Amino acid sequence: MSPGNKPLQPTLIWDFPTRLFHWTLAGSFAVAWLTAESDPWLAVHVFCGYLMLGLVGFRVLWGFAGSHFSRFTSFALSPSRGLAYLKEVVAGRAARYVGHNPTGSLAVYLFLALTLVIGVSGILLLGAQERHGPAAGWFSFAQGDEFQQLHELAAIVMLVLVGVHITGVLMESRVHRENLARSMVDGHKLASPDTPAGQPHKRVAGFVLLLVLGFGGWWFAYALHNQWAALTGQTVVRQVPFVGPTLADNAVWREECGSCHGVFHPSLLPARSWQKMMAEQDQHFGSDLALDEATTSAVLAFMVDNAAEQQATEAAYKIGQSIPPEAAPQRITETPYWIRKHREISAADWANPLVKSKANCAACHTDADAGTFEDGAMQVPQPSTQSRPS
Repeated sequence: MSPGNKPLQPTLIWDFPTRLFHWTLAGSFAVAWLTAESDPWLAVHVFCGYLMLGLVGFRVLWGFAGSHFSRFTSFALSPSRGLAYLKEVVAGRAARYVGHNPTGSLAVYLFLALTLVIGVSGILLLGAQERHGPAAGWFSFAQGDEFQQLHELAAIVMLVLVGVHITGVLMESRVHRENLARSMVDGHKLASPDTPAGQPHKRVAGFVLLLVLGFGGWWFAYALHNQWAALTGQTVVRQVPFVGPTLADNAVWREECGSCHGVFHPSLLPARSWQKMMAEQDQHFGSDLALDEATTSAVLAFMVDNAAEQQATEAAYKIGQSIPPEAAPQRITETPYWIRKHREISAADWANPLVKSKANCAACHTDADAGTFEDGAMQVPQPSTQSRPS
């Protein structure tokens, strides 16, 4: 029974848009967290980041236009009251709230603020390190490292807050003997007859859902195209969702270096490595390049002018940063950054007949020939069923 002995009755507290926001944000953050360290899943990670920012924008608007308990006026921000209520929950004597309790109110504002920090720092990071998105080229690769630290720190704090939030929901559900998680699914809670009931707002929720699905369809159109091509027997051409900058090219360099192996863009090693390589071209991995003076000068000039020091790409920057100043490695696969990035590649993957060698960059990197080596353009190939032993 409620105060005044009025019988409690099921009442719509959380409208459809609020519930859609809650679960979509939770799912987006979970997927973003799980894909954070996987280069081939970069497109999914970035999509979740944009989606989370869009959801925050909607929630701010809905905080003024939504049903009673979805509006900011129904749950004021009070950190001190939120912490005090949390202590009351732990002590098992917390008062019951139909809408957001003080701790839940504080959590909502923290989630919105953290999502904003994560999203904005992610855009700045994407622009600095990947040279993509609305902030493309605004900052240096070194500044991108700082944005990455902020991005990761905010994500960790968010994860901790999620844990605290779930724990609080479970504890309060036990204290008040009600399933708070279920109320965020069906929207209903037991409340007194004079409680302002929410409106479903199904059309608003449907519109928001269509926007989310439409954005997802547009963002992943390349993947949907490939799936359809595979089902209909067409040739599947892996499309790169993140296309790197157009790097400098040179016909003489490409012809001479590409006649024996795949070309390795000069941005992948420092100038001193190329200078040493051309000075010792008669000992070029067991062979003699035997280039005439004019060709040597042309190729060397191109490689020095476009070496890792120019920081044309993220790969160039990170490879250059990982090499000691006195070192002049001759193999890209011997640089500390390359070794660190490939440490999880199994021996079976290297032995894959579609790979065969660590020097076969094009087997996994669709933009190897362009020299950009975008994170989202990498995928370890799987051997066909015909090549597997029976």
